[in-house]
Amino acid sequence: MSLSARLGIGFMKALAHLPLPLVRGLGAGFGHLLYVLARPRRRVVDVNLALCFPGKSAAERRRIARRTFVYVAQAWLDRSWLWHAPPEAIDRRIRITGAIGEIDEGNDPTILFAPHFYGLDAAATALTKHNPKPSTTIYTTQRNPMVDEWTRQGRTRFGNVTVLHRVDGVKEIVAGLRKGGVLYLLPDMDFGPSQSVFVPFYGVPAATVPSLSRFARLARAKVVPVIAKIVPGGYEIEVLPAWRDFPTQDAVADTALMNLRLQGYVDAMPEQYYWVHRRFKTRPEGEAKVY
Repeated sequence: MSLSARLGIGFMKALAHLPLPLVRGLGAGFGHLLYVLARPRRRVVDVNLALCFPGKSAAERRRIARRTFVYVAQAWLDRSWLWHAPPEAIDRRIRITGAIGEIDEGNDPTILFAPHFYGLDAAATALTKHNPKPSTTIYTTQRNPMVDEWTRQGRTRFGNVTVLHRVDGVKEIVAGLRKGGVLYLLPDMDFGPSQSVFVPFYGVPAATVPSLSRFARLARAKVVPVIAKIVPGGYEIEVLPAWRDFPTQDAVADTALMNLRLQGYVDAMPEQYYWVHRRFKTRPEGEAKVY
C-alpha cells in the first residue's frame, strides 16, 4: 500500500464532514490550478472542443475548458461525501427527478445509459440508495490496488451492487439483467479498436463500443438515460423516459443513434461533459492522430 494513496484516502474521509460550499470552493481552486498546470490534459480538452464545436468562438471554447477543469476537480472531491458522509447528507444534496418509475416499477431488465458527465458517481450513489434492486456496474481497474478497493467500496456503498471489471465478460451481466436487474452502463468512451465501431460524434468518427445495443438486445432490456448535473447545492439526477425504438438488429446504427442523442444531452451543459478524455485517440485507418 502506497503512502500517497493512504494519505489521499484519509484526506477524502476527512473532507466528507466539511460543509459543501467549502468542498466546492476547494474544488474550484484545484480546478483553476489544473487548468494552468496540466497543459497536456488541457490540450486534450482544447482539441476535443475544437473538433466538436467548430462553430463556437475560441473565447467560448476557452470558457468551457476552464469550467470543465473546475467541474472535474469538484466532482472528484465530492466523492468524499458521496462515499463517506452520513446517508442523510446525501439525501439533502442529491435530488432525483424525472421518470423514476422506469426504474422503480416492474421487473423489466433495465440498462441505465449514464453518459460521462462529471456527476456520474453521484447518480450511481443516489440511485442505488433509492432503489435496492440488484444492479451491476462496470469500470476500469485502477493502477493502485488500495485506490481500486476504495473505489469499489464507494460504488457498492448502498443497495445490492456488483462491480465488474472490463475484462470480466458479458455472461454475468446478461444473466443479472434477465433476472430483472439493473445495469449502470457508461459506453461513451474510446477503449481502443478492439470490438469498437466508428460512428459519428459531433460529426467526427469516434471509436465506440456497441455494448449498449448488444446488452439491450441480449437481455431484452429497456434503455433508460440518466443525466447527472452538478448544481450549487449538490446534484440533480434526471431519469429520462426509456427509449422506445431501441435496440434494433443493427448494432452500428444503434450506436450511431446513441451518440446522436448523447450530443443533445451534452449541448445542454457542455462544460460538464468529460472532455478530459481522449475521445478521438483511435482513428480510422489512414487518418492522422489528433492529439
